[in-house]
Amino acid sequence: MRPFEVFLLFANLLAFLMLIVPRLHAVRWKGLVMLATLFIAIMQVLIEGARWQMAPAYVLTLLFLFVWLLQSYAQAGRSVKRIVMKRFVTVFSITLGTIGLGISAALPSIFPVFHFPRPNGPYEIGTVTYHWTDISRHEVFGSDKHANRDLMVQVWYPAKKDSAYSNVPYLQDYDAVATALARLHNFPGFFLKHLKYVTTNSSSSAPIADDKPNYPVLVFLEGLTGYRQMNTYQVEELVSQGYIVVGIDQPGVAASVSFPDGRQIAGLSKPRMDYLREHGTPPEGTTLVNTEEIKDGVIPYFAKDVSFVLNQLTSINNDDPNNILTRRLDLQRMGVFGVSYGGTVGAEACLKDPRLKACLVMDVDMTADVVQNGLQQPGMWITRDADTMRLERQKAGGWTEKDIEVTQTTMRAVYNSLPGDGYFVQVPGMFHADLTDLTRISPISSKFGLGGPIGKRAHDIINAYTVAFFDKHLKDTAIALLDGPSKQFPEVIFETRQP
Repeated sequence: MRPFEVFLLFANLLAFLMLIVPRLHAVRWKGLVMLATLFIAIMQVLIEGARWQMAPAYVLTLLFLFVWLLQSYAQAGRSVKRIVMKRFVTVFSITLGTIGLGISAALPSIFPVFHFPRPNGPYEIGTVTYHWTDISRHEVFGSDKHANRDLMVQVWYPAKKDSAYSNVPYLQDYDAVATALARLHNFPGFFLKHLKYVTTNSSSSAPIADDKPNYPVLVFLEGLTGYRQMNTYQVEELVSQGYIVVGIDQPGVAASVSFPDGRQIAGLSKPRMDYLREHGTPPEGTTLVNTEEIKDGVIPYFAKDVSFVLNQLTSINNDDPNNILTRRLDLQRMGVFGVSYGGTVGAEACLKDPRLKACLVMDVDMTADVVQNGLQQPGMWITRDADTMRLERQKAGGWTEKDIEVTQTTMRAVYNSLPGDGYFVQVPGMFHADLTDLTRISPISSKFGLGGPIGKRAHDIINAYTVAFFDKHLKDTAIALLDGPSKQFPEVIFETRQP
């Protein structure tokens, strides 16, 4: 909880005690406490911002102020009517106040304005966002059939230490993203609005670190109905270790993509995208434009976004309009990592674009093309065992036996066919959402099946193996973690294959 939220809860508790404890009724400064509580509530809204989780606390503040005024009115006279009213008000305030205090403390604790831990690497983190248009292709998921394919791309990079820049919000377009997530996953629209107050460890347009001439580049691909910042815990750790990470918001995949001119493109739900991927045509009730662009499949269409972004990175490496990244990207050492649907797209991009030198896939099935042709790059799969997938189904739904079989067998098939180094990392007790930031929304997310029994340790494991994989294959650094089972992470089922 934020500081003024804590102050308000304690102020409400003090006000409550002064209203119900007889010895405190006659305290002369009781009125000052009531007014001070109101002042704290106003300051909390003005400084930290209002959020729905604090609504019970706001209501209690006004209620206690009202009860105090009524008690003062009753105290001013001695009529039976006023004494009865005073007792009624006291009993009513005790009952409602006790319930309200419990709720007002629980809601902001269960759904906090969370913080990302400081990354472990030596670098600070800068970030900048680009809007790029691929004039060689048309948009499929928008409403304008004449529109070209537009992408919003966010770049995180190692920054100089002690840069006097404030940390950026977690979501730049929080309102559109929160509304789209609510629509796609059928929960109240206000539920995630408090994400606008979440900040990161990244600073906007901070000066890039200059201890090295350039830095390896990694492309991050979001999961279906996700957003480009959905693995901030992983992105910031990689950047702190000396990587430039490029996150792509892909229209159609992302929950919602907002462009500088005010346009928005909403994403498809998982059932609709699954249908489109399987049949090559949109399901009934879904209108797409320029469907000839996906005649070879929707995954290859998304994979072309990656190749386009690599071309754009070459351009800004020659001349960055923000005067930050010019000649700072090592385009000879580039890799990709993706979570869920983004992992499927990432593997397809590795199949089609040899500029990508390392491929990390997280918990998702592979396309038939990737299974049939295999990957030439070193690859790592971070996933979990089939029994954990079944446990997730019991607690949260999804993950049919067909889903489990296809995911396990296709990942394993591509891993087994690698001509070079490969790693298969299984984390029992890790649920699908544990691979993203989503489990940070609530400390009790596992109680609702959103996260698995392993909890926050999942992020420590994922970050350790992610950094180790890219360090070895993009920085040529020997990493003991990749040699075999680890004493540091004994729960991990680790497999490796080498040529």
